[in-house]
Amino acid sequence: MITELVQANPKLTLLGFAALVTLAITIVNFFMLDKDKLRAIKERQKKLQAEMKEHQKAGNEDKLLELQKELFADTGEMFKHSMKPMLITFLPIIIFFGLIRNLYATTAIAGSWIWWYLLFSLITSMIFRKLFRMP
Repeated sequence: MITELVQANPKLTLLGFAALVTLAITIVNFFMLDKDKLRAIKERQKKLQAEMKEHQKAGNEDKLLELQKELFADTGEMFKHSMKPMLITFLPIIIFFGLIRNLYATTAIAGSWIWWYLLFSLITSMIFRKLFRMP
C-alpha cells in the first residue's frame, strides 16, 4: 500500500515522511534541550558579534581576538548541549534513510529524492521550531 502511494505521489509522500521525521526530532529536542540556556547563549553570541563589529571598525585587534575566543567557547557550549538529542535520533534516522532510499529507488524522483527530502525537512523544521518555540 505504501509503495503504491509513493509511486503515485513521490514528492507528496516524501513531504509527509520529512514532516514526520522532523516532528520526531523536534519533539526529542524540545524535551532534552535546556532551551533557556540555549537562548541565553544565543543572546550572548549576538552581543559578542555586535561588539566584535565595533572593535573591527576601530581596528582593535587584541580585543577582537579576545571576543572571538569567547564566541568560539559559546559555540562549543551550544554544540555540547545539542549532542544528546543528536545521539538519540542518529541511529533511527540512518535506518529510516536506508528504507526510504529503497522505497524511492523506482520513482520519478529516484535520482533526486535526497534533495527533495532536504528541502522538505528544512521547511518543516522551520515550521515546527516556531510552533514549539525552540531557540
